[in-house]
Order: sequence, then structure tokens, then C-alpha cells
Amino acid sequence: MVLFRRLLGDVLRSARMQRGMTLRELSAEARVSLGYISEIERGQKEASSELLASLCQAMDLPLSEVLRDVADAVAIEEIAIGIAASAQLSSARPTGDVVASAA
Repeated sequence: MVLFRRLLGDVLRSARMQRGMTLRELSAEARVSLGYISEIERGQKEASSELLASLCQAMDLPLSEVLRDVADAVAIEEIAIGIAASAQLSSARPTGDVVASAA
């Protein structure tokens, strides 16, 4: 199952680190507790739209870019899950010839 909050956290952490910001700096700039940001980045807490906007503003990052990156990550995970499910179905199919008879 794809967890949006986990992927959002990954995207936010990556953006913060690319900007060379520490959690403490982001916390001060966004006026959000350091612990809460940490929980969001680890996918343990859901971010409200207001909080997400505040984090994006503090990183000078368009919200649309964050959402686009998260959507791309969701799509990649969905594809991976689909491939894994197809592989499981293929390995579960009987090998050999199947003969059908009408009784």
C-alpha cells in the first residue's frame, strides 16, 4: 500500500536537505515545532494544507512542485506494486498443459 504521508515526508526532507537547511532552521523559519516537522518527514504525521504551505514558503519552494514530486513518487510505487503483483500471479500459475474437458 502506498502511504502518501511517507512519500510527502521523503520529498520534504529531500527539499530541505538540498537547500542545506537543518530541521532547526526550517522550524524557526516556518514557525513549526522541530519535533512535528521531524514526524512529518518520517511519515508519522499528516501535514495540514496550512502547515505544508508554511514549510514550502520557508524553503522558498512552490507547493505545486512538492505535490508534483509526491505524485510522481506515488506513481512509481504504484507501478512497482503492480509489477510485484503480476510477478506473484505469474509464479502462482500452474506450469504445464491444462486440458479442459466437458463433462
